[in-house]
Amino acid sequence: MDADVLVVGGGIGGLSAAYALATSGHEVRLYEQASRFGEVGAGLQLAPNATRILAEWGLLDDIMDIGVLPRRLVLRDAVTGGELTALELGEGFHARYGAPYVVAHRSDLHRILLDACRDAGVALEKGRKVERVDPDGTAHCAGGARHRSAVVVGADGLGSTLRAAVVDDAPVPSGYVAYRGAVPIEDIPTEVNRDDVIAWIGPGCHLVQYSLRRGEVFNQVAVFRSPAFQRGEEEWGGPEELDAAFTHCAPAVREALGALWRDRWWPMYDREPAPNWIDGRMVLTGDAAHPMLQYLAQGACQAIEDGYTLAAQAGKHATGDGGVDWDAALRGFLELRAPRTARVQSNARTWGEIWHVDGVGRLLRNELLGTRALDDYRHLDWLYA
Repeated sequence: MDADVLVVGGGIGGLSAAYALATSGHEVRLYEQASRFGEVGAGLQLAPNATRILAEWGLLDDIMDIGVLPRRLVLRDAVTGGELTALELGEGFHARYGAPYVVAHRSDLHRILLDACRDAGVALEKGRKVERVDPDGTAHCAGGARHRSAVVVGADGLGSTLRAAVVDDAPVPSGYVAYRGAVPIEDIPTEVNRDDVIAWIGPGCHLVQYSLRRGEVFNQVAVFRSPAFQRGEEEWGGPEELDAAFTHCAPAVREALGALWRDRWWPMYDREPAPNWIDGRMVLTGDAAHPMLQYLAQGACQAIEDGYTLAAQAGKHATGDGGVDWDAALRGFLELRAPRTARVQSNARTWGEIWHVDGVGRLLRNELLGTRALDDYRHLDWLYA
């Protein structure tokens, strides 16, 4: 065999799985189809369910050093600008969940995980596209090369090629599109809040803002429902729709749109929860297994949980000769992870609908959020605890 474990995909999910397995004593090889390792995008949020794991891996200090620990998570009405509710992220939050809430640049987290994998002895190879995997763990690469492993971890993202062996489905378009911008704080033309993560939620649109890289960079994500998508057009979500989507919003929201990148945008997709991620000795993780909409900020967090749980199941099902009963380990992994990630996927969709309601629904939402006790954690414990 070429390695105990072959990980397909060099994003945050693949690197998390590779690191967790390598530091558990497995020989790990990772294939990335791109010509270089790296991540696109801007900021991401790391809740305690992920930062607890990063702390156990010995990586949290590095992430905190280059990231930001926000003071609060805040929801504001995008139309009136008024604050609806907030979640304090200080000592009480940390004590309840055992770890902090951190925001970081996606590329910074990726770099830290990549360096950690190198240090752990993971064989990292780029320009390697895996086209299919046989049930016995033989991976077939573009160009004809074949590589045999005891187990293959498919972490090849939302558009996963390997998923086709397990689930006959396709990504589901939400009809919403995201525009991002991460720029030096001094280039923001208006006064901004560096201390909080703020989500301005409105009819068919929202804007999220927070600072990155020790407060030196300001990150923004504007999301809106695309009229072109609703009309059934093939091309949708272009910059001509961006400003129109926020015309009904408060001045602070409209002014923020000027700091967004206009030359790229991200249509938002997920998939239906799948009951199975396993085909023989191949298992899916991360967005290949359970892509989700971003409203709970859990995509990276759930991928990190996947890596941690897979390594734990491999340890639990270790055999006396130094090997692993991988069939049992993969079954145990699926039994633990599929129900949890399905709940996150479905809750993310629901949360998006709540954010974007109009009319009476918006008035009722605002009333409920406005009367929420600031120490009410009922709707968070299942996710963070």
